[in-house]
Amino acid sequence: MRIEFDEKLDFSDVLIRPKRSTLASRKEVDLQREYTFKHSKQTWKGIPIMAANMDGVGTITLAKSLQEHGLFTCLVKSYSVQDITKQSNVLNPEHFAVSTGTSKRDFESLKETLQLNPAIKFICIDVANGYSEHFGAFVQKVRETYPSHVIIAGNVVTADMTQELILRGADIVKVGIGPGSVCTTRIQTGVGYPQLSAIIECADAAHGLGAHIISDGGCTCPGDVAKAFGAGADFVMLGGMFAGHDEGGGQVITEYHNTHQRNQVTHEPIYKELKFVEFYGMSSSTAMIKHHGEVAEYRSSEGRTVKIPYKGQVETTIKDILGGIRSTCTYVGAPTLKQLSKCTTFIRVHRQYNDVFVNSKH
Repeated sequence: MRIEFDEKLDFSDVLIRPKRSTLASRKEVDLQREYTFKHSKQTWKGIPIMAANMDGVGTITLAKSLQEHGLFTCLVKSYSVQDITKQSNVLNPEHFAVSTGTSKRDFESLKETLQLNPAIKFICIDVANGYSEHFGAFVQKVRETYPSHVIIAGNVVTADMTQELILRGADIVKVGIGPGSVCTTRIQTGVGYPQLSAIIECADAAHGLGAHIISDGGCTCPGDVAKAFGAGADFVMLGGMFAGHDEGGGQVITEYHNTHQRNQVTHEPIYKELKFVEFYGMSSSTAMIKHHGEVAEYRSSEGRTVKIPYKGQVETTIKDILGGIRSTCTYVGAPTLKQLSKCTTFIRVHRQYNDVFVNSKH
């Protein structure tokens, strides 16, 4: 046993220090990035924000909406070969990845999907724990089989394993263990790493090898997305922030909550209609029962199931996120998203904002 005393930071532990800027308007900020990936040599251009491969988020319908804005989607693993093939004509191969696990069955399914859909360029190899030798070997196997595809692999949170996955063939490493809003890995296992420090350390390791990383999890608002980019993330993956929209396909739950007020004429109680959508982690009992029929006896649930407010069309959320990042860039004098990390100075804080009226009923 050993203890590391170096302080590790999360998004809530810092703010970005403003700096003198020559930008006159948010309109002047360019959020497009262009990357050439280490192993595949493929070139990609777009806004590097990704929808997570989660139920209600990594859907084909959401992918169609995000690609119109230059954003990216990692599709959920549960899509069948037929599902993806049927939609291949409407999905832009520059803006989505097919996701796979690491079993023999997963590999056979991946091979069939890519054989029937040769235009697909991105493969997301996704497991909760990217530290197993089996996972590294699987990444290497996929790289050897598909040398010209862009391989995303994760999740990890340390520099050494980021380097290992890159050397095994990953172009992009997915970073994050436990920061997600519906992830309970840190509670169930005691394992994790504060997300901001994970980004800084893993980005440094990846960039030194000419590869890239995704910050996966922990963002609760556009400011957190900006902090992730400021810390060096090449892509930022969002789950909860993209959940609850029509495009996610979740069932809308309508509830009537007592306002504890009465109609002045009839004196009957006044109820407020509220709409919610169910959202759950992909290691939750809800997800395991849905996709596998049960929670295996050798494991526990590492995700929670929650009700989040129904958000309608995703268009409004996209504009809110992109507008927030543009504003960040104007505050620090970064004319492009590429320059944001160079213009970022983080300051330690004990309080991010004044929330005195957050729960006010007035």
